[in-house]
Amino acid sequence: MKAADARVLLTGATGGIGHAVAAELLDRGAAVLLSGRSPGRLAALARELGRTPAQRALVHWHPADLDDPAALAGLRDAAVAWQANVLVNNAGVASFGRLEQLDPAHLERVLCTNLLAPMRLTQALLPWLRSRPQAQVIQIGSVLGRLGLPGYSVYSASKFGLRGFSEALRRELRGSPVRVQYLGPRSTRTAFNDRRVEAYNSATGTAMDDPRRVAVALADLLESGAAERFLGFPESVAARLGGLVPTLLDGAFDKHRASLPTTLENPS
Repeated sequence: MKAADARVLLTGATGGIGHAVAAELLDRGAAVLLSGRSPGRLAALARELGRTPAQRALVHWHPADLDDPAALAGLRDAAVAWQANVLVNNAGVASFGRLEQLDPAHLERVLCTNLLAPMRLTQALLPWLRSRPQAQVIQIGSVLGRLGLPGYSVYSASKFGLRGFSEALRRELRGSPVRVQYLGPRSTRTAFNDRRVEAYNSATGTAMDDPRRVAVALADLLESGAAERFLGFPESVAARLGGLVPTLLDGAFDKHRASLPTTLENPS
């Protein structure tokens, strides 16, 4: 699908990657329905992105807490009324740290926001998307949806689940007007990653991408129709190898294990 033909519902729009994705899609001529939890931040983002009269006409917003079933249903109704033909599931929460130091409530929140919410929103919108001449569902996951690293057990669980959901749904919808895709960025330079992650990345030599790189890759994926793409080297290669031989790289991450924080700093 050409970006100019896309009417994109973008969740997590006010985050670093969401902001960059919205800007890139608008630059390519797509219409974008921004969604996030804060009406004030969404309104401010819409004003910022609507730099010209033409772009202002292409930007709309609708607030929703995707963990709230009523709000999710309202977002579905808004997307249908707006005639969306692309869903980009980008909203998510971070998780980093040793498993035994994480609060059980945090585990539930990560899985609900990163996995169950996109599954529920996709399910809610699917009848509408199937009625379109062509439609796409794009999951913004992570390289950690195929490559498990020390410190990311919970986050990887959510992203492995999202990738598995995408793969199975892609096969389930084969032959229909709906294409399902998965984008796996590596670590990205946004507020999503706190100082502990930055220290971990520095200690392990892990590169961090600018969010615009992710945005360009997302727009390219939309237009190419490819099933999935992982970003970064050597992360993308390691993700593929890990998928083929899961235990092959176990010893390669000893430095990562040794670089984990030892103090108890639970995510909120």
